[in-house]
Amino acid sequence: MESKVVSECPLHGVGVRPDLLVGRRLEQVAASWHLYDSEAPSGPLDVWLIDSEAVSTRITTGSDWCLIVETSAPFAGYDMAESGRVEVAPVSGETPFADHLGETVLAVSEESIPDSGRIALEITFDSGRVRCETWSGDLRLSSK
Repeated sequence: MESKVVSECPLHGVGVRPDLLVGRRLEQVAASWHLYDSEAPSGPLDVWLIDSEAVSTRITTGSDWCLIVETSAPFAGYDMAESGRVEVAPVSGETPFADHLGETVLAVSEESIPDSGRIALEITFDSGRVRCETWSGDLRLSSK
């Protein structure tokens, strides 16, 4: 399935074409999490899909609530003093993508709206799909 971009984000542009993932095997997943005191982590804030070509595709939300898809290596975590910290680490079971490690991406589809750009991305594997979407500025991941 070919990805089609209906509109681009005015602040972040189109980003990379997610259909470039098609035919690549998901080798590793990393994610960033906001940690604050003893509260349960929120997030993930970002997720990185590292494929069989050693390409790292970052999925996150933009300040205007668009869904950003870009080629970017995972960054180091950082401390935000009183606001907690952001940790970045490989994931094992913390996201729906973990269920598809070692599988090949079969298809990718996008949803966009005028003036905001991409708002959702669905990635299809042999054993199921993962939906990435922006919801009130937060990244939401779900399995189908």
